[in-house]
Amino acid sequence: MEYRPRFPVDDDELSALHAKAFGSTATTIPWARRLERHSLTWIGAFLGDRLVGFVHVCWDGGAHGFLLDTVVDPDHQRRGIGRRLAASAIAEARDGGCEWLHVDYEARWDDFYRRCGFGATKAGLLRL
Repeated sequence: MEYRPRFPVDDDELSALHAKAFGSTATTIPWARRLERHSLTWIGAFLGDRLVGFVHVCWDGGAHGFLLDTVVDPDHQRRGIGRRLAASAIAEARDGGCEWLHVDYEARWDDFYRRCGFGATKAGLLRL
């Protein structure tokens, strides 16, 4: 498995990975444009030339980064890929000058994110 930061994103490929992992219909999302505009970094997990995992860090341009869209192809889950993606994102955020890295997640992912080093916090959320 190779982990590539800021790899050239293929919108169709990343959209298909997300759809497969989250059980939704594949719709092409303009990932490359969004990542370039809003993300400090992104990391892909590649098996050969095939994208099997992804994560990115959005940021405020200063001390705070936000871990988003951690995803691993269901055929490759439970092999440590997600944790290695998170570790790579953490290192990239630290190197990029972030002092804090935030992540929001559903309760079922608590063990995963705790194993990645995140602690529990109270946060607010407003659906727009």
